Amino acid sequence: MGAFQSARGPPEYTVLAERTGFSWEQIGVLHKRFKQLSHNEETLRREHFSAISDLACNPIRSQIIEAFFDRRNFRQSSAGAVEEITFEEFLLVMSHFRPPSLHMTEEQRESVRREKLRFLFNMHDTDNDGTITLEEYRHVVEELLSRSGALGKETAKSIADAAMLEVASISMGHMEPDEFYEGITFEHFLKLLNGFEIESKMNIRFLNMDTTTLCK
Repeated sequence: MGAFQSARGPPEYTVLAERTGFSWEQIGVLHKRFKQLSHNEETLRREHFSAISDLACNPIRSQIIEAFFDRRNFRQSSAGAVEEITFEEFLLVMSHFRPPSLHMTEEQRESVRREKLRFLFNMHDTDNDGTITLEEYRHVVEELLSRSGALGKETAKSIADAAMLEVASISMGHMEPDEFYEGITFEHFLKLLNGFEIESKMNIRFLNMDTTTLCK
């Protein structure tokens, strides 16, 4: 990894910049952070993220960490989880937090938006089956509400059930009482978040791994 020590950036930076949209300077900053987290090892493992103390306050901490080890977030067609990631894979995941360029066309901007929403969808589709089930959704709601101390688990379950019924009615239209709603597909997810300004929600503040912003 010695090639990454160049002040201007090695040839590898050009390839990484093309794949992620980061500048050479940003890649250098992220590489330094990667080495800090990995203790100068060539790969990052889940336990390395424990060094980000402020991440512990986030109720979806486990989903955030797992996102870094999800093959779907490496811009690959394959699914499943890995045990460790290289700097390039770390960078590919981080690129989902990069804001769109001001000079993008509408088509490019829509592509970035869809990619960010796919990343969020993957975070909650924890079993990689292409849907966010009631159980997966309930788990997120329970963590968010229980960790905040606002509500108990039974109340969180009730809220999750009611929310999923509302989602079902929006996604599928009228449903008969005996019909079973399997879960939110990615296309339904896009429909539900139509008009939601995701670009400013997943932004460059995560570039420096400033996890204090995740606690707010």
